[in-house]
Amino acid sequence: MSPNYPVAHKVGRVDAPFPLTDRFGRVARDLRVSLTDRCNLRCTYCMPAEGLDWLPDDRVLTDDEVVRLVSIGVRLLGVDDVRFTGGEPLVRRGFVDIVRRCAELEPRPQLSVTTNALGLKRQAVALRDAGLDRVNVSLDTVRAETFKQMTLRDRFDDVVAGLAAAQAAGLSPVKVNAVLMRGVNDDQAPELLRWCLERGYELRFIEQMPLDAQHGWRRDDMVTADEIFASLEQHFVLEPAEEPRGTAPAELFRVDGGPGHVGVIASVTRPFCGDCDRVRLTADGQVRNCLFAREESDLRAALRGGASDEEIARRWQQAMATKLPGHGIDDPTFLQPARPMSAIGG
Repeated sequence: MSPNYPVAHKVGRVDAPFPLTDRFGRVARDLRVSLTDRCNLRCTYCMPAEGLDWLPDDRVLTDDEVVRLVSIGVRLLGVDDVRFTGGEPLVRRGFVDIVRRCAELEPRPQLSVTTNALGLKRQAVALRDAGLDRVNVSLDTVRAETFKQMTLRDRFDDVVAGLAAAQAAGLSPVKVNAVLMRGVNDDQAPELLRWCLERGYELRFIEQMPLDAQHGWRRDDMVTADEIFASLEQHFVLEPAEEPRGTAPAELFRVDGGPGHVGVIASVTRPFCGDCDRVRLTADGQVRNCLFAREESDLRAALRGGASDEEIARRWQQAMATKLPGHGIDDPTFLQPARPMSAIGG
């Protein structure tokens, strides 16, 4: 395991009976909840054109089970930030009601969603009224032809409309996540940033990670953070943001003196594992203590077997205790997780 992971020492919510502390002093308070492994795009860095074998319905958590696990996380484990992911969470029937019920929890967590925005124009107001606080939208290009090439769908205008609807509904700050692919859109970083700045969106570039279903990721093909900075600095003046980074995955930079910012999430070349405060719950009820974990802990069986909230909280706590110091992508023994990003949840 790489030794270059600074160890974080954080204090969880003092009133949490079962704080999600690992043996390196990190405390998980940011819960990523995957609602489905299904998606209505076919991004080439994520899944093959024909899609994947989706989870059977009986293995996917029900709405009640999702809300119960989020409730356990909030009330017993100290979770204060919940991000709904997929797959594409907006294709999940009952999503608005899940948001509403989670917004009623005490203490109330921050609620957000990572989405491709195809259904956001139709659902933005309902989600805001249900209690959603903000959105992260995946958009890798502002060229319609490149969008179609990367997603295998001609839906660029729908994403643009979804972003505008989210902003109009007050789901702000509206954040945009972009992955650059060598030879495809790696020359488009400046125009994507300019497009976002003009519309008041907060852009985050993310290094491509080894989470594709095809297992075709190669580090040599990845567009690195250094390359992204070099491209942007030909057109903009970037200065480190004044606000502390904390546990945020993105390094933030003020653009041309502000007020606009851009972030770079360099999970591969500049790992931030020592400050990680995230835990993931898959659509079929498995706890993943790291995005790149090779092992999972089953909470669905406990839920359906009649376990109490406290028993489930203890199982969850035990799952976090075994978290490794870092993802180990640079280690020669690194193995890509068997599940792709669409099945794990971002």
